[in-house]
Amino acid sequence: MEKERSVLQFPIVKVDEHDHTAISDALAIEEPLEIRLAFGSKQNRTVKNISVTMRTPGNDAELATGFLFTEGIIGNRNDLASVNHCFIACAENKENVIQVELNETFTPQLQQADRNFYTTSSCGVCGKGSIAAIKTVSLFQPDKQDHCTISQDLLLELPHRLRQHQTVFDATGGLHACALFSLNGELLLLREDVGRHNALDKLIGAALEKNWLPLNKSVLLLSGRASFELIQKATMAGITIIAAVGAPSSLAVQLALEFGITLVGFLRQHRFNIYTHVHRVLMAHYEDKN
Repeated sequence: MEKERSVLQFPIVKVDEHDHTAISDALAIEEPLEIRLAFGSKQNRTVKNISVTMRTPGNDAELATGFLFTEGIIGNRNDLASVNHCFIACAENKENVIQVELNETFTPQLQQADRNFYTTSSCGVCGKGSIAAIKTVSLFQPDKQDHCTISQDLLLELPHRLRQHQTVFDATGGLHACALFSLNGELLLLREDVGRHNALDKLIGAALEKNWLPLNKSVLLLSGRASFELIQKATMAGITIIAAVGAPSSLAVQLALEFGITLVGFLRQHRFNIYTHVHRVLMAHYEDKN
């Protein structure tokens, strides 16, 4: 992400116990992005508004394609013809619009655009129904008995390796990050955004463009909590090991358990919890007390 497009310098007054000072503070930029989808034959082209999301500018094409993929609307990079920005004038500013052109021969799964196949934690719909619905649209079904593993010591190092590359977070303190690591700890991809779901869509969109999917030989690190929506997106990309600095929700754990995903939470301060499929984390001393 280009730092100059993601950060706004804003004059503030900084107050401490003994003094106050006028300074400039770095803010993480938040702007709307409208995602439009163009599909159909050249003679009968349809343009449909799919979503408006509040995001940090940068990597917008990845955000759009990653969103369309994790929502089940497209299946792979071959469905795409082009992705381009356009701008529409608003009353007092400009709203960013990005248009994804699909190949004429591909018909998008627009029944997924209303998110009927899963729900976020704010919707309150039955978790079992949501998880069952994901099975009908996910292209990749993780193998619960695969041999992908990561050592305890290496897992503990990943948050530090992530922070070393979070340049925009260092400036603003206001962004979520998603990072993709190899099983030997090499940083493969990193994306930041004011929205945690946007950061993951950007990362998966970048992997889609590189033709890396499924991401079943890598580790996903989340800088915050692990919500159901993030696990759903990771499931769509075939990820089998997910670690979060924060806590997972109960539905996130249920989804990870169902799809054979190893889910780690509270990965910080030299400790972590393993919620599902413990076998992928190699520990020097492990005793199952259940």
